[in-house]
Amino acid sequence: MTNRTDEAATIAALEARIAKLERINVSLMDRVERSTDLQGNAFSVFETAIALESKVRERTADLERALDDLAASNAALAHARDAADAARRRLGDAIEALDEGFAIFDADDRLVLCNRTYLSLWPTIADRIQPGVAFDEIAGAICEVGSTLGPLVSPARWVSERIGRHQVADGGQVILLADGRWIQVNEQRTSEGGIVGVYTDITDIKAEDARERARELAERAVVLQGTLDAMPQGVCVFAPDRSLVAWNDPLLTLLDLPPQRARHRIFDHTALLEWCKAKLPRADAANTLGWIDTTGADPADRAEVVAVRRLSDGRSIEIRRQPMGDGGMVMSFDDVTERLRTADALEQRVAARTRQLELEVRERHAAELAMRAAKTAAEQANLSKTRFLAAASHDLLQPLNAARLFVSALAGRRLAASNRKIVDQAASALDSIEGLLEALLEISKLDAGAITPELGDIALDEMFAALRAEFAVVAAERGLMLNVLPTQLWVHSDRRLLRRVLQNFLSNAVRYTQHGSITMSARHDGRSVAITVADTGPGIDPAHHAEIFEEFRRLDTGASQGIGLGLAIVQRASRMLGHPITLSSALGAGATFSIEAPLAASGILRLPATATPTRGIGVSTVLVLDNEESILAGMQAMLGGWGVRVRTAASLDDARAIVRRSRLRPDVILADYHLGSETLGDVAVATLRADIGAEIPAAIITADRMPDLRERLIASGLHVLQKPVKPAQLRALLASVR
Repeated sequence: MTNRTDEAATIAALEARIAKLERINVSLMDRVERSTDLQGNAFSVFETAIALESKVRERTADLERALDDLAASNAALAHARDAADAARRRLGDAIEALDEGFAIFDADDRLVLCNRTYLSLWPTIADRIQPGVAFDEIAGAICEVGSTLGPLVSPARWVSERIGRHQVADGGQVILLADGRWIQVNEQRTSEGGIVGVYTDITDIKAEDARERARELAERAVVLQGTLDAMPQGVCVFAPDRSLVAWNDPLLTLLDLPPQRARHRIFDHTALLEWCKAKLPRADAANTLGWIDTTGADPADRAEVVAVRRLSDGRSIEIRRQPMGDGGMVMSFDDVTERLRTADALEQRVAARTRQLELEVRERHAAELAMRAAKTAAEQANLSKTRFLAAASHDLLQPLNAARLFVSALAGRRLAASNRKIVDQAASALDSIEGLLEALLEISKLDAGAITPELGDIALDEMFAALRAEFAVVAAERGLMLNVLPTQLWVHSDRRLLRRVLQNFLSNAVRYTQHGSITMSARHDGRSVAITVADTGPGIDPAHHAEIFEEFRRLDTGASQGIGLGLAIVQRASRMLGHPITLSSALGAGATFSIEAPLAASGILRLPATATPTRGIGVSTVLVLDNEESILAGMQAMLGGWGVRVRTAASLDDARAIVRRSRLRPDVILADYHLGSETLGDVAVATLRADIGAEIPAAIITADRMPDLRERLIASGLHVLQKPVKPAQLRALLASVR
């Protein structure tokens, strides 16, 4: 149709152009014939005729060319018309050759063309389906004659839905025709806004699908029946109309049904109830075998109903009823006689075992209560021991402290050689007693858990320097060489406990080594540091390596004997720190003790040592406050020997009276912690400072070695000295407070 329109437009344009040229030619000829020369000059007329002839010739040539173009256009138009007719015929032949129905509708939804297959789909209205007919007219005609099954149910709805799907034209739609054929419609929009529809007969495919589904259903029925027969329980299935659909062989056996007559005897649910009245007496109640109607109920409410009934013959039958989604019901019958007997027997055994367990639980509970009582008693005993040792240490260290003060005062005087020896022996005896008491107290604290490790980074070089100064003189007196190798290692440990371990290592080495040397060193391996003390002593038999760490265990080596608590303290401290202890020794080969501590985060680092200048005492007056006269006398003797003026008081009231009477302002206050009458040394110092009106330097002297007490006193600005007071410590303290 487009080609025809273009050809008509071209022909009209050419005809208009020819008509225009003819009008121009007529006008020119008329002008020549009517024109005259005003002067009657024949030559002028001739010239005019010549000019007009030339113009007429040009116009004639243009007309001839136009006619040639017109002829060519007519020939092209005829050729195009022939080609279009041939294409149209070929398109028509192709459409007719299609097995599917084919129809084209224009943008106004009117039929342009269709093939015979399309018309064959609607034979009763084929004569009404002509080009130009609207699609809604075709749909209305189909609905009118009932060519499909849809209009038979709801004509208006079918027409509305069919036109709506046609307008959307988004793919396939399946239509069932009245003659049983299935047609699949595929409609798509064209670029001009029209619709192309392809109608395919899928009846064979639908029939094959139906046959395949029938085969699947048959196979499923076989599988279902096989599954039912494989179940040990008797099972029967009823349709929504309560008719029997399926059953299995165990059901026949349980209900004593003949296989050939089963369907006739229990053909529906009512017949099953009648049969069970005779075969399952006491199990035919409505709440056991009745129909469960859950039509329209929520799926969650279609729960299984289970009932167990004991028959008159002694059997027990478990009956389950389960409603199905389509309104049917499944029932199962199971002989649970043996299972119930087994369960009863098991229940009896469980009850017996439960009673036995309850008895065992009561016995264990009683034993646990006894153990708890014993543990509580042990803890109380341990706590009482700790408290006793803490109290006893004060009472024991008080006279020991006084004796040390008197011995120190005597040692500072001029004495005869024989008396000097006696004083030295007394000082040595006091050192032994002090060491024994300190070891006992430390063992008690470690056992009672009264010591809590305070972990931090420790520079071993500083600790080694302090230990070298502490043991150098003793080692030299015994003729031993003490080698402390320098180190730049830092460890992560508790400073006080680690120092105590190393002190005991060195103390044992000095005590048991007769000649040779003692070497203390440190080396690291990865993230751990091994600190060792090696000596050239008599060595230890490997058979005794474990027992030397026990309390009061001493080996007969011929050397000066200790009290046998040093290594016990080492073992307890190492366990508390989590630092392993090792011993390498053999008879005649010396001994090497090691403790392994983790390398600190700072790793290997050496800080520059800072020298602390030594100073004299530098104090002139000291106020001593203690409730023991012997302590006051010892302090008076020792401090007086150092050239210090001493004022002593046995109570806080005496000290306050001394301060008020003499308007004394002492340089230092030395106060015992336990002053009697529930008066504490730190409170007494605070009271005296208030009376004097100045923060006088003060030190608390105590036999209590609890870390929290020491920390509290130091935090309040007080110095702390442990009993028995070592003269060197007291002298260093007095020199440092001024």
